[in-house]
Amino acid sequence: MKLHIETQELRMRHIWRISRDQAMGKVNVVIQLEHDGIIGFGEAAPNIRYHETTESTVAFLEKARPVIEAADPWRFQDFIRRIHELDEGQNAAKAAVDMAVLDWVGKKLDIPLFRYFGLDAGKTPVTSYSIGIDTPEKIKEKIREAEGFPILKIKLGSEDDEQIMQAVREATDRTVRVDANEGWPDPLQALEKMHWLAQLNVEFVEQPLPAGRLDDVTWLRERAPLPIVADEDVHLARDIPALAHAYDGINIKIMKSGGLLEALRMIHTARAHGLSIMLGCMIESSLAITAAAHLSPLVDWADLDGNLLLAADPFTGGGVREGKLILPHGPGLGVQRNQGQNG
Repeated sequence: MKLHIETQELRMRHIWRISRDQAMGKVNVVIQLEHDGIIGFGEAAPNIRYHETTESTVAFLEKARPVIEAADPWRFQDFIRRIHELDEGQNAAKAAVDMAVLDWVGKKLDIPLFRYFGLDAGKTPVTSYSIGIDTPEKIKEKIREAEGFPILKIKLGSEDDEQIMQAVREATDRTVRVDANEGWPDPLQALEKMHWLAQLNVEFVEQPLPAGRLDDVTWLRERAPLPIVADEDVHLARDIPALAHAYDGINIKIMKSGGLLEALRMIHTARAHGLSIMLGCMIESSLAITAAAHLSPLVDWADLDGNLLLAADPFTGGGVREGKLILPHGPGLGVQRNQGQNG
């Protein structure tokens, strides 16, 4: 296979703020794998929380180039395993390679990826629409912009949590999920927050405590009135057995797992442990969002909205209708690059 690497700048519609950082845009990495005249596309959305940058992503892909260019795409199980063994981290880069080779396989077979996995495109879940930390006035403006989405995901973990949730409930009575992004380090504080949120008709809380504190999460879960979902605490299938007793569900992101193949293993492992499953994302274009959406008929909840938060999307792929994910029926990922968006 021939590997082509490029960077892709993504600009946000609004400044994106969570408990630990904020940004107006980011630079992702897009790859192409070409073989037998067919091109598979992949996207990496590096996250500094996991010691990833645009530069480290490109460096890993260059390190992987000899393995990639010598690989037979039909033997992708062994090929992707070798990519994972090159480095312990850099999972966003690995995800780009994984989705690109699966895009190639789907195109070669002339079937969409969901069909390759044996899934029903009609069983996709409704995605939430994420509202980043902001002033009460901007929160209400963002909620108005998200009018067509029946489920909202509210980012908390700031000194303004009470004002944010007051603004949310003044603006809407829609279903709300909360993501604290490790923003409540004190378990007692987290418990107080969750009792307060339960009165505001919140469905569940994602990653209230910093990752790596399973004893504290276990204590919290025994007392909390709302389900708790792991995000930063879970990356790979091998992480799930150790945390299954502490959480009610997990958030799988292909950028954390290193691709769709590991995400599929995570889904089956989580089911075996009785956990609910969310399929989430980073700030990504429709390329990576659509790749993840092909697995969405297997999960309980979706938070695949990173592309919806962009000022301009360099790719066209899956869609959303009244919040429900709509999968493309074109071969592979079913994604096309928009004209004038060539990195």
